[in-house]
Amino acid sequence: MISVFFNYIKISFIIIIIICLTCTFTFMYTIDNIQFVNKEFSSDSSITSSFNFTWPIPGYTKISSHFGKRNSPTSGASSYHSGIDIPAPEGTKLFSIDDAFVTFASWGAGGGYTITYQLVNHPEIKVSYCHVSPSMYVSKDDKILKNQLIGTVGPINVYGINNNPYKDSNGNPTNGASTGCHLHFTIKLNNQAVNPLNYYNL
Repeated sequence: MISVFFNYIKISFIIIIIICLTCTFTFMYTIDNIQFVNKEFSSDSSITSSFNFTWPIPGYTKISSHFGKRNSPTSGASSYHSGIDIPAPEGTKLFSIDDAFVTFASWGAGGGYTITYQLVNHPEIKVSYCHVSPSMYVSKDDKILKNQLIGTVGPINVYGINNNPYKDSNGNPTNGASTGCHLHFTIKLNNQAVNPLNYYNL
């Protein structure tokens, strides 16, 4: 009788240990996932906007080419930069900064594949994303919401565009006038390009 009782206690103790270990593992897994999610967007935590716009490319805030006059980085690129360039790997997700209507989603010459949208709450403002992937998630006339995934950073080289004048050093066609994977981010106020950083505090 006593041996049965001790066996019962041993089995109960083993079950308690297994439950404790399972709960600890689940808790640590959850914590790790929360930390991963926070890390993914941690570099944007200091970005604010007087218009309450969100940043178009979470996790990437380095500016490789600022708004305004510059030396043309490649043939066909303007010496007056109508936006800012934000370097990021091909496939990096791009999000809308506010509710909007898509006015253009196609090949855009020097801008390569381009998405342009007009804001709903600020109809005087149009926003363009250039050098995006040809596989866009939106089309012309779509209504999009703030923080909606609309596309990804495109590749350097694109094919299938007739008479594409933009080439890399090997003669391969490029995604507009571009030398590397990045988002060219433009904001136009009443059809006049303005510095996008006027709307953000990085």
